[in-house]
Amino acid sequence: MSPGIWLTQIVGDHLTMKISKRNCSARVACAVVVCILTSFEMSAQALATDLSGKVVFMRHALAPGNGDPNNFDLNDCATQRNLDDDGRQQAKLIGKKLRDQRVVFSKIYSSEWCRCKETAELLDMGKVIPFQALNSFYEHYFSQDELLPLLENALFEIEPGEAPILMVTHFVTIAAVTGRSVSSGDLIVFDPVAGESFLLNP
Repeated sequence: MSPGIWLTQIVGDHLTMKISKRNCSARVACAVVVCILTSFEMSAQALATDLSGKVVFMRHALAPGNGDPNNFDLNDCATQRNLDDDGRQQAKLIGKKLRDQRVVFSKIYSSEWCRCKETAELLDMGKVIPFQALNSFYEHYFSQDELLPLLENALFEIEPGEAPILMVTHFVTIAAVTGRSVSSGDLIVFDPVAGESFLLNP
């Protein structure tokens, strides 16, 4: 059962008890239920939930196109697909929303791709550490069999009580770890112990 479903059920049961005890009107009850249903995924109000021991995966911000140019060079941003102005604004806005919600990451890791590093830097939430395990294996510049074990080892070492860690990476990496399909700029909270994940909407 995902955390989102658990939260909805628990809150729903709690509200049912309150409505029963206070004999609230049907209009008020419906308004509350509608409010819950529209907040199925993790929202700003739920950011008070303890994120310790969790990893927040983020797909890089908007970067028009697909894949990378044929002359791709990991060490040359000019040969890569990069963020456009909309992507840069998106990354800045996401960072502001996270800071407004007082989210603090103990560490911020990024794929070595320029669009991921720029996304992480524009969040303005701390020092960005390039991490090869977060690199893309979409076009086979790196091997999935090489990268995922490195990432799994890093996830295994996270202690339950630690502050959350941010990992800025690619669609294929997030999908491989969480099974979720993500859009540019999406944030997925992942629990390495339970193996559960859910969308974070700051």
